[in-house]
Order: sequence, then C-alpha cells, then structure tokens
Amino acid sequence: MIAIIAEKPSVGMDIARVVGADTRNDGYCSGNGYMVTWALGHLVSLAIPDTYGYTKTAEEDLPMLPDPFRLVSRQMRTDRGMVTDIAASKQLKVIESVFNRCDSIVVATDAGREGELIFRWIYDFLGCTKPFRRLWISSLTDEAIRKGLEELKDGSEYDSLYTAADSRAKADWLVGMNASRALAIVSGSSNNSIGRVQTPTLAMICSRYRENRSFVSTPYWQLHVTLNGGTSHRRFFHPATFDDRQKAEAAYRSLSPDSSATVTKVERRKSLQQPPLLYDLTALQKDCNVHLDLPAAKTLDIAQSLYEKKLITYPRTGSRYIPEDVFAEIPKLLAFIGALPEWKGKVQPKAVPTRRSVDGSKVTDHHALLVTGEKPLFLSKEDNTVYQMVAGRMIEAFSEKCVKDTATVTAECAGVEFTVKGSVIRQAGWRAVYGEEDKEETAIPGWREGDTLTLKGCSITEGKTKPKPLHTEATLLSAMETAGKDIEDDALRQALKDCGIGTPATRAAIIETLFKRGYMERCKKSLVPTEKGLALYSVVKTMRIADVAMTGEWEKNLARIERGELPADTFCKEIEAYTKEITSELLSCDKLFARRDSGCKCPKCGTGSMQFYGKVVRCDNADCGLPVFRLKANRTLSDDEIKELLTDGHTKPLKGFKSKQGKSFDAIVAFDGDYNTTFVFPERKTSRKFSGRKK
Repeated sequence: MIAIIAEKPSVGMDIARVVGADTRNDGYCSGNGYMVTWALGHLVSLAIPDTYGYTKTAEEDLPMLPDPFRLVSRQMRTDRGMVTDIAASKQLKVIESVFNRCDSIVVATDAGREGELIFRWIYDFLGCTKPFRRLWISSLTDEAIRKGLEELKDGSEYDSLYTAADSRAKADWLVGMNASRALAIVSGSSNNSIGRVQTPTLAMICSRYRENRSFVSTPYWQLHVTLNGGTSHRRFFHPATFDDRQKAEAAYRSLSPDSSATVTKVERRKSLQQPPLLYDLTALQKDCNVHLDLPAAKTLDIAQSLYEKKLITYPRTGSRYIPEDVFAEIPKLLAFIGALPEWKGKVQPKAVPTRRSVDGSKVTDHHALLVTGEKPLFLSKEDNTVYQMVAGRMIEAFSEKCVKDTATVTAECAGVEFTVKGSVIRQAGWRAVYGEEDKEETAIPGWREGDTLTLKGCSITEGKTKPKPLHTEATLLSAMETAGKDIEDDALRQALKDCGIGTPATRAAIIETLFKRGYMERCKKSLVPTEKGLALYSVVKTMRIADVAMTGEWEKNLARIERGELPADTFCKEIEAYTKEITSELLSCDKLFARRDSGCKCPKCGTGSMQFYGKVVRCDNADCGLPVFRLKANRTLSDDEIKELLTDGHTKPLKGFKSKQGKSFDAIVAFDGDYNTTFVFPERKTSRKFSGRKK
C-alpha cells in the first residue's frame, strides 16, 4: 500500500481520482493500492515560548534560544490564550493512521519551500520513518499528475529545500519572538510585533511617507515654441528647466515674433522593444495592483485558486523563464489561447514563438506562469480577469519585438536651444496585443540639418517639483524585490540584486501582516503608515532590525542553503548572534520609552494609571494597556490636551490638523465606544438674518 499526502483536500481528491483511490473516508481516500490523505496547510508549527518555560515576558529570559526547537500540533489564539487547533489535531491522527498502514509515502504537497516544510514537519512530529518519494509538478492537470507519478524522485533530493525552509522558520521565530518581547518590556505594551522581514518592510513605508510629507516643493519654469517648416509644425521644448523666473522670462523675451530657428541636429534611428518576460508571481501581483487595484494577497489567492482548478501552472514561482521542454508545448498553448473569445485575432496561426523567455538556467523550482490548456469555465469576474492577464502576457511574451522609427530634432532660435522627439511604429509586434501601438504615433517631419523653421508661437509654463509618491502595493513589491539597490557597497548591492527581501510566496503575507498589526492602512491606492507604525519606526529606524541590506543578505543565504552551497548551521549561528545583538539593542532603548505618570486613571479599565511615554500614553495595567498616540493627523497633542481627553473623553476644539491630502482642519479629539480616538467636527456657527414682522 502506498500513501500519498497532498497539501489541501481538493488537491488530494484530484490525485485520488487520477490513481483510482475512489473510496472516500474521513480525512483520506483509498483504493487501487493507494491511500491518499492531505494536510490542512501547516498542521505542525514551532512551539511558542511558553512550551520552553518562557511563560513571562521578562528581561532575564532574553534572548530565548531553544535548543532543540520543538514541534507542536497547530495552535490557535483564543481569549484563553493559545490552544491546540482541534481540526489540525484530528487530521494529524488520520495522517498517522494512513502512514502506519502503508509501506511508503509519496509527498504531493505544493512543490516549493513551504510545501516541503509542511510535509517534513508532519513526518518528524509523527516520528515516521517510512521511505518517501517526491511528486514534483508545476500543474495539477491529470496529465501532469500522471507524468509526475511516473517520474517520482527520492525524497532525499529535496533535503536542502527542506533545510532552507526550516532555517527560515527558525530564524523568523528567533528574531520575531525575541524582538517583540524586548520591545514589550521597554515600551510597557505587548501590542507591538516586529520581525525579520516585516520591520524592514515597514521601514520602507515609513521612510517614503516621511520623505513625501517633508518634501518642500520648489517652482521651475519651462520654455516651449511652436516651429513651422513646410506644411508641418511641431511643439519644441527647451531641454532644461529654469529654476529662476527672471532667467526664464529673459529667454522668453529674446524670442521675437519674427524670429526663425535653424535645425542644428537631426538623429533618426530604428528602436527595438523586446517583448516582456512571462509573469512570475511578483510581476503578476504588481500588474494586478496597478491595473485592477487588487491587493497582492488577493492576487495570490486567485492565482492559487486558478492553479487548483488546473487552469494555470504553479503560482508561487520566482522565475520569468521556461526551459526548452516546456517551450515545445508553447505553440499548442498559444493556439488554445487564440481560440478564446477574449483573444480572437491576437495570435497569428503560423507565427513562430520568440524565445526571449526561454532559458532553463534561470528556472529555479518552477518555471514562469502559463495557462495549462484547460478551458476557463464558470469563473468569477475577478478570477477570469487574472486568468486572462496570464494568457495575454503569454501572447505578448512570444510575439515579435516592436520596431519603431524614432527621431530627435534640435533647433536653435535666438540663441536658445529647443528639441522635439517623436516615433512611428513600423512593426507593432507584442504591443499590438493590447492595442498599445495606437498611443505612440508622433511622426516627425523629414527636416534636415540647416533647415530654417518659422516661429509660430512661444510660451512659458510654471511647474513645481513633486516628491516621490507614497508607496502602493505595486511599488512596495518592487522595493521588496529590489531591496538593496541603493546600498553603497558594490559587492553587497550586486549580491542582493536578484534577491531582495521575502520571497514571491511570502511578500503578500508580509504586507497583510502590517495591515493586521495596525502599522499601515490603505488610502485609495497609497499605503500610509498609522500613528502606531510611525511610532514604532521612530524607535527602530536606526537599528539593525530595520536594516534592509541585512535582511536581503539572509534571503541570499537561504537561497544558498536551498542550493546546497551553505551549511544551515552557519546560517543559524549568524541568526543567533544577530538575535542577541538586536535584543540587547532594543532593551537598551528604554530611554526612548521613559515614562512619567499623567495623573489620570485609565478611562477604559478604571484601575490602571495612564503613563506618558515619548509618543504614546499607555495604561500601566498589563491586562489593559490602552494606548493613546500623541500624533493625530500631523499634529502632536500636548500634555494638557491628552489629560483633557483622558478625563473628559474629549478635548476642546483644536486647530492645526492636516488631512492626508495636506488640507488643514479643526476638530475635537474624542474616544469612541471602544476607546479608539476619533475626530468630531464642531458645528459651524451660522448667522441668520431676520426680517421684522408687522404687527
């Protein structure tokens, strides 16, 4: 009897159908010599600190360095603290029973780092010693499952993949648990959490926000002229802007109505635009955020659903390339896409697919995202839109390059230089897929050097410099993906170039964690740090816990462990040393959390006293810990205003607040029913005119 374990029930049942295990039981299927069971995601996890005896948040217990780490059945948070998840415990017993009744195991959890970890932790937790082989597939079609079962590999071939996943999980435990407890000790609150990837990501959000809000806009002026030659005219621009109004106006006055311009330089060349690479998960998430306003986590959920419906290949991929054997299937897949109503006429039947996305050396665990050739039936609007984005990108990626004729003409008028640029598309290629070729037609007349052009008009416009925009999920994903690009050290910057922080599979979860922790919020498409997020950032921004370069270096080392190039022990020793360092660093920052009594009782619990810290006022009752942040809409509440809020439940009307759009407003700060602070806007006084009544 052979056991097969999948990651989810739906995948397990698909595999059971393919192998003929058609008898459904509680938690598994059986038949035809197979017993097919499944996990429910992570059924086993690393034990919480209490398991090791760290039941209190105490400075003398830090840093916590378990040796060895212990595995426990999945826990869930309740009002009574962490308790064992009954569903997880029940399914583990089913899996143990299946393993005990079989001679060998086929591992069919998702073919990636986390999928490997899910199985190995279950295997170790149950104390199983049965031999196991690995099913490694990139698609869940029946054909892919059958082929994968014929090409099973010995489980030991994936030991380094498991080691990398296990090392990552333990590193996150060490950094997250110790740093969060250290911060709780010095801040007097357990409401904060910081982590190995989470905190550098928050630092990106906050530093961009601070840079944006502190930006001082400066004016500039630009000069342009309309020049006519023959039967054509074009608008030319002075190539540089003026930061001095008088200089700009002097240049403008030098242009008289009877001035003429002489063409001094003409550059014409053919420009080639290569087709875009296929999607990996991060590229798909970025485009879905830009074009569909979908959060990264939502895009991943949809992609995972499409994968489980056999419509696309494995979504948690970090590669944008495919190997040669997969390229052989592309003509058939393109023909399939071309038959879909959404892409009618977009795929040329006899065209030979281009090879820009074909490079087996750049394929890691899984190749780039592709459709599978299964018909996309009965999809929701959002699911279908994401599916069609993958299909459309395939057409683009395998289409011909776009060919343009570009021209730059430089002319001099009254001693001032002006230029105009334009292009004409000669071969639309991949840009025809979404009709983008129609947006760029700006033909330049056939002017030559020495030609004289007549001045038909001139103007001067004033603009203002703008700050870098706030991060969106798309730009944050890019920043996480390319973290380290601004590092001055050339060797380290190059090492992090293809790594960044987090992985394609985890970046969405990191972003969602920052929302759940209350560190940031969405304002339309922008990501805006909350007062809580900014307060945490102000404490950790200069510490190593917020160091993007350090986190990126670890991601690189985890990839080296996965490739078998770095011993896990070496990495773990680095993490332990770092954990000691950041724990000490955080514990020594108590000066940032120096407290003094406000003299006010806690309005929520009525027993604790509200303590002034630097940027927050907090209840000293550990069971309550009510926080009140001083910073409200770019205005810091004074001690007296805070005391008034704590005593009366509201302040008097206050001036000087600024909205996220930069507009000033007046408001009362008050507690709502849950003791969160909110703005109350006083009614405006209006004057009324009364006409006298005749008696």
